[in-house]
Amino acid sequence: MSSFLLVAGATALLGPVIMAVLARRVLGLRIGAARALLTGVAGLLAAGVVGTPMGPQASRTPLVTLQLGAALLGAMIFLVLSEAAVGGGPVRGMVRWPGALRRRLARSRRYTRLSRIAVRHGLRRFLTGRSRHGTASPQEQAALARSLRLALEEAGATFVKLGQVLSSRHDLLPDVFTAELSALQHEVAPEPWPDIERVLAEELDAPPDKVFAEFCTDPLAAGSMAQVHRARLRDGRAVAVKVQRPGARQVVERDLDILFRIGEMLERSTTWGRTVGFRELVRGFADSLYEELDFRTEARNTAAVAANTALAGTDGREATGEGDPPAAPRVVLPRVHQELCTERVLVVEWLDGVTLNRAGPVIDARGLDRQRLARDLFGCLLGQIMIGGVFHADPHSGNVLVLSDGRLGLVDFGSVGRIDRMLRASLRELLMAIDRNDPRALSDALLDLVERPDEIDEERFTRALGRYTARHLASSGPPGREMFSDLFLLVAQYGLTVPPEVAAAFRALATVEGALARLVPGFDLVEEARVFASTELARRLSPRQLTRSLADEAAAVLPMLLRLPRRAERISSALEQGRLGINVRLLADERDRRFVRDIVRDVLLTFLGGLTGLLGMLLLSTRGGPRVGDSLRLFDVFGYNLLLISSVLVLRVLFTLTKPQR
Repeated sequence: MSSFLLVAGATALLGPVIMAVLARRVLGLRIGAARALLTGVAGLLAAGVVGTPMGPQASRTPLVTLQLGAALLGAMIFLVLSEAAVGGGPVRGMVRWPGALRRRLARSRRYTRLSRIAVRHGLRRFLTGRSRHGTASPQEQAALARSLRLALEEAGATFVKLGQVLSSRHDLLPDVFTAELSALQHEVAPEPWPDIERVLAEELDAPPDKVFAEFCTDPLAAGSMAQVHRARLRDGRAVAVKVQRPGARQVVERDLDILFRIGEMLERSTTWGRTVGFRELVRGFADSLYEELDFRTEARNTAAVAANTALAGTDGREATGEGDPPAAPRVVLPRVHQELCTERVLVVEWLDGVTLNRAGPVIDARGLDRQRLARDLFGCLLGQIMIGGVFHADPHSGNVLVLSDGRLGLVDFGSVGRIDRMLRASLRELLMAIDRNDPRALSDALLDLVERPDEIDEERFTRALGRYTARHLASSGPPGREMFSDLFLLVAQYGLTVPPEVAAAFRALATVEGALARLVPGFDLVEEARVFASTELARRLSPRQLTRSLADEAAAVLPMLLRLPRRAERISSALEQGRLGINVRLLADERDRRFVRDIVRDVLLTFLGGLTGLLGMLLLSTRGGPRVGDSLRLFDVFGYNLLLISSVLVLRVLFTLTKPQR
């Protein structure tokens, strides 16, 4: 009796574990201990449900397999349902439910507010995919662009920043939209001083009066995520202190979560959302916004741009003789006080000046050379992009200062772009092709810059670029703003995709155009770019630079040249002895092999599941045959078991095809 109880107890304990392990292995899932226990219990309950109607016959060996199959199928169904419900284990899911519910309620309230804003400004049909087909008239486009701008302004800071990013995407939006979105502003009231003081004390581990000799509590500027105060260090140096608003990260994370969901919905339900690639656009926007939330990143960006600008020698320095000391740069970047910079506080050198959008009277009163200032600013940005590789990605007129000594200053490096050496070389070739008005060289440079499809008619693309250069570059007078939009439309027409870093460079150039227009209306960017390309080409062809370039190339090529004789001798020996062969490895990439294995496995399991199900149905429909009980035939036992096996296999395939890829 005691041995029977021991066996029964072991079965009761091991049964759920065995069922959970089998179901997990068949479905290919990783589950926690709590869900494994529940899975095993569900499998045993399924076995009990099947075994109860069988009565005493359930203990017979042919029917035990039927019960085991039912237990496995029940455990698998429970796992599939639980994975669809929580996807991470019931205990962990239950613990997270209260927080998830609060976030869902907050998101729902925000959704409701955004929906009301969209409906109020007439944008609902564009979010649901029920917009009218055909090209709208210019009046309708202008009205829609204005409605979009007003809706983004009302939606808040995150959406205003998204609109500002879209305002420079001439490859995605018509000119009427980019022009309207470029006027986006978001007026924000400054944060109360006690809240800012608390952030400073938390980040600097001391009250502000212990760190700074003076601190102006009235902010000089208040943005959506931070505000700037003027202060003085203990050593007497004047600094600008940028402090993040309390709760700014939570607001951004909430709005970005909504933007991601809106992006997925737009790509799924609207044609224009798929054409624009809204989800990828939001992902890049989110990355840049998260960088702006960490002021330590901005501190590193400021130092990197300053170092690369000085290294490239494109900060507008005056020419001097060989023995003269280097002149002061004409575009100043602030020095960073790294020891005082934290995630939410940034301390940089104070630049005494006026922002460019308010500096018109100052420039006229001092008699400053506007053309010279514009050339300094544009040359500095071009040098950062083409030579240094690290550049200011948002040089609008609010981030450009006219300093008290007549020079320019660049501030706010929260958004910085980076371009590798290969792309910089392609950009330089693009500038030189524009300088020579050479469509074929322009085509080659553009194809090196973009992500090209497998098939492209390069001859047609070159001819289209020839028409483009004749229209915009060969005519007299400075080219209009449509030059950039036409180029982006041409690139999109041939299925080419502009990489994000290159798009950031073009966005910076489009942004600085507005700042240059405040200095010199009608400033000729193309002509100045040509001058820059010619100067850069002359610099690269100078004896000193040419020697350095040749030395760098020789250092890269020399190891390969040293290996060539040995490899040539091996090939000639193999050819002489008849041992030369060419090996081509199909499916060399592990991802390709895994894809083929998955396809073959799913097809094979589907075939076996259908075959066993068909055999089971045939056995159940067959008359006669041996009996294993008074009312049970052996064919019925085999048929039910085969149907269970078929169900397990088909469920495995369906789950594999539908489960989310984490």
